[in-house]
Amino acid sequence: MVKIGIVGGTGYTGVELLRLLAQHPQADVVAITSRGDAGMPVADMYPSLRGRVDLRFEDPAKANLAACDLVFFATPNGIAMQQAPALLEAGVRVIDLAADFRIKDIAEWEKWYGMTHACPDWVEKAVYGLPELNRQQIPSARLVANPGCYPTAVQLGFMPLVKAGLVDISSLIADAKSGVSGAGRKAETHTLFAEASDNFKAYGVAGHRHLPEISQGLAGMAGARVGLTFVPHLTPIIRGIHATLYAKIRAEVDFQALYEETYAGEAFVDVMPAKSHPETRSVRAANTCRIAVHRPQGGDTLVVLSVIDNLVKGAAGQAVQNMNLMFGLGETTGLCQLPLLP
Repeated sequence: MVKIGIVGGTGYTGVELLRLLAQHPQADVVAITSRGDAGMPVADMYPSLRGRVDLRFEDPAKANLAACDLVFFATPNGIAMQQAPALLEAGVRVIDLAADFRIKDIAEWEKWYGMTHACPDWVEKAVYGLPELNRQQIPSARLVANPGCYPTAVQLGFMPLVKAGLVDISSLIADAKSGVSGAGRKAETHTLFAEASDNFKAYGVAGHRHLPEISQGLAGMAGARVGLTFVPHLTPIIRGIHATLYAKIRAEVDFQALYEETYAGEAFVDVMPAKSHPETRSVRAANTCRIAVHRPQGGDTLVVLSVIDNLVKGAAGQAVQNMNLMFGLGETTGLCQLPLLP
């Protein structure tokens, strides 16, 4: 059994981790922290976990996280970089679901996140936890930087084209939409029911924090700098990301076959038949990315549709997938839940 601690368990990714780990045959969650809710039974906050999770939230200063094999940080940006180094030095392995260790260029990270990085030496040692890209590096990693939700959908959608050098990487476009849970479990005006429901809007057009993460990943695949236009949107749904991706064709191949071959061995990427239109509800609560490839009117632009559940493949599910790789477990262990429909 893997002894697990969770730092910051009161948010949506925290409860999603608990839901998945409670069903995982090799996971033993021994500690979950919350400074503001220390002492409260987890099931009082999340009744969905009654009878499955008997822990109480602990003050992070008092929790014995150093006794864990693995600690997940389901915290806001800027927390893991303060607390993870001590755990890592104690021999605990860490998966950070925030952005503290994703971007290798420290100056770039500090520009986008507006704070000084507390442990830049660990950024270089961290492995970016997109299993479909870095499966060979993850098992030996001490620190895994779990990808963001938009970056997961966009990178998996573009990866076969960019790695094969088949499209113009100077003018990639990612038009992406997210459910409201992507904003986190906090009180903000724009996520109130009366504000977000029956509404649809773009945001972060001038620049979004996930842009440098996506660009870094695509540049690594291409071996060259990429030009990416990324526009996120907020949609009136709770869960789900839908990324519509555009790329100009440079070389001709059977693009449907390329995607099918690229992801043939991937348990959590489903390449749909030609002319398909994947829906966000088809992946709700599952650790699955569904992809469809289109070439409208047989022109020179490919359109790739990529959908995930932002809380599962875009966060907690991918983190458990990384945990499985890190501890030599079957990659799909604890992650075979079917999507919820309707």
